[in-house]
Amino acid sequence: MEDGGVMQGGTGKEGGGCLRLFGVTLLILLAIALMLGTGFWFVGDTIRRQFQGPTPETVAQASLQGLREQNRLSAFAAKFVAVVTSKQSQLGFTAQKTMIMPGSVRYEVDLSKLRQEDVIWDAASKRLTVTLPPVEATDPAVDLNNIRQYDNGGILLSVTDVGGKLDEANRRAGQVELLKQAQSAPYMRMARDATRKAIESSFVMPLKAAGIDASVQVLFPDEANRPTERWDESRRPEDVLNGSR
Repeated sequence: MEDGGVMQGGTGKEGGGCLRLFGVTLLILLAIALMLGTGFWFVGDTIRRQFQGPTPETVAQASLQGLREQNRLSAFAAKFVAVVTSKQSQLGFTAQKTMIMPGSVRYEVDLSKLRQEDVIWDAASKRLTVTLPPVEATDPAVDLNNIRQYDNGGILLSVTDVGGKLDEANRRAGQVELLKQAQSAPYMRMARDATRKAIESSFVMPLKAAGIDASVQVLFPDEANRPTERWDESRRPEDVLNGSR
């Protein structure tokens, strides 16, 4: 009887050990299954992103960074001619000189001022809106080889240094006149249109290359009706470029 009792006690311990071993094995198998599932999800998500291709925000962000690196964009230039006359009187005599000054002016946009909030994607209308800094007319580049001067041949020009003073006055007035012409409404409008087309191409071409059907609208600060939907600014630019979600 004692031997039988001992035999029954030994069988109970072995049964408990088997149960514990089974439980540990089950936990290990569950952990392995979880790891494999996570791995398959990660691989599947990566493949899905690759097949989906870049998003409009990703392409726009890359184009925005490329524009910033250009610093200043000059998409339009024009030539002008200033005709100015200066007079000076001394000792009852009057000296007069006229200068014809040709020059050219470039129109530039400072792209380094572009911010992410200036580029807005409207998913509903599939439209990307870019708001640029204002167009600026640069200082005129005077064509020194083609300046022409005329004077009245007065006595003051022969016996005094009035001629040099009149030339200097004409050069200053000519620069002002060239810039005034360049900043007139028709030329500023043409400069805006040329800049608008250049920026549109900078965004449209990458979007088309990525297979994204979207329109691009370029505005300037004084143009109204700006859309209000913005990118998710909580995402870092590098996350957008890497396609992270």
